[in-house]
Amino acid sequence: MTTARAHATAPLRDDRRVVLVVAILASFVVGLDSSVVNVALPAIRDELGGGLVVQQWTVDAYLVTLGSLILVAGSLSDVFGRVRIITWGLVVFGVASVACAIAPTGEVLIAARAFQGVGGALVTPSALALIVAAFRGAAQSKAIGTWTAWSSAATILGPVVGGLIVDGIGWRWIFVLTAIPIAVTIPLVRRIRAEVRGGPRARVDVVGAVLAVLGVGGVVLGLIEQERLGWGAPVVLGALVIGAVALAAFVPWELHVTRRTGAPLVPLALFRARNFAVGNLATLSIYGALGMVFFVVTLFLQEVWHFPAWAAGLATLPPTVMLLLLSTTVGSLAGKYGPRWFMAAGPAIAAVGALLLLVAGEDPTGYWWSVLPGLVLIGAGISVMVTPLTSAVLGSVPQSEAGSGSAVNNAVARVAGLVTVALAGVVLGGELSVAGLHRAMVVMALLLLAGAVVSAVGIRNDGVPDRT
Repeated sequence: MTTARAHATAPLRDDRRVVLVVAILASFVVGLDSSVVNVALPAIRDELGGGLVVQQWTVDAYLVTLGSLILVAGSLSDVFGRVRIITWGLVVFGVASVACAIAPTGEVLIAARAFQGVGGALVTPSALALIVAAFRGAAQSKAIGTWTAWSSAATILGPVVGGLIVDGIGWRWIFVLTAIPIAVTIPLVRRIRAEVRGGPRARVDVVGAVLAVLGVGGVVLGLIEQERLGWGAPVVLGALVIGAVALAAFVPWELHVTRRTGAPLVPLALFRARNFAVGNLATLSIYGALGMVFFVVTLFLQEVWHFPAWAAGLATLPPTVMLLLLSTTVGSLAGKYGPRWFMAAGPAIAAVGALLLLVAGEDPTGYWWSVLPGLVLIGAGISVMVTPLTSAVLGSVPQSEAGSGSAVNNAVARVAGLVTVALAGVVLGGELSVAGLHRAMVVMALLLLAGAVVSAVGIRNDGVPDRT
């Protein structure tokens, strides 16, 4: 890997175990919060009122701030240090969680959820950047695999534990639940003795930060709100236009800042690294497909086959369980043999799984011979692909810019999922049916195959893996 050749000694080598635990716990917090809130929405509506709007914005306020600030957070971690930024993010997230737990009105809850998104944005790129700073070569791939596996446990535990808490002691306690890992993680962060930053910079690229927030935030807001208000609503059109204009201005501005000060918000030179550029292109296609499949299949199970919510949740767990079981092993193998063929084979396997769902019909018992084996193959494909993809992208950038690299990849993945979910109505033909499910699975399979081809042609297995 490029970083292995460029940096013989990991800056956090002596703190590697603590770094891995911190990265896992920090990401677990963000993932747990995302997965537990959905089960609490009916109880929140019953107590705070506000109807569907409050329910939607309890989820969306978090997504808007998280998505719009993640590029800025990646730059901040390069400028001020990974340890410092992840600490700030955990503190913000913890304070916001307490505010959510005691929120007296729906408006206060929505504001607190937006504040949680700020904390999530600070944590997300810094967690992976810490792993990049602490590990090298094959050890880095294995560590990313372990991080992926354990972070995925939040998706499994969230709906189950959240449901028990909501039914047992009330929805407010789910936000107390998300604060518990933070109380454990912050003391561990303080045990990390070294700090890693991208080197001295004159200042933060403020204009670039504003353009990134308006660009990503506008697109995310427009895509979220179009489902409720429609494409022609002034809020939706305004947000999408502002987002598009800001993103169009972002690249020229970053080129200008690069020439003038050498300190852009996102170093565009990162895209000169073949694996970074190709990896993000593959991410756009693959994560767009994955965003659609989980959205469509979950709704299909409930609205067409009439599964209760808890049963639909359990029925869609196989991919997450596969990820939990296989990610560490795949990470080790990818570190040994390189990411290219794992990134090519994984999406192809998942595409076969998507096509298996074409067997699903009107009979719910078809779950056992269509949806279940399809989801298992999708899970196997994700497990084969996700750790090598992360390793290829972050392994191709200098360690000093790992925060920005991680933020870019996270932003691409999140926006890709939002775009495909926003366009799901077009694919489904306006209503969820067996025919709509089949169309969505064909589109998903094509996107996955595109990601497989891009990876097979574009990704390189650079260098001899460093096993330190």
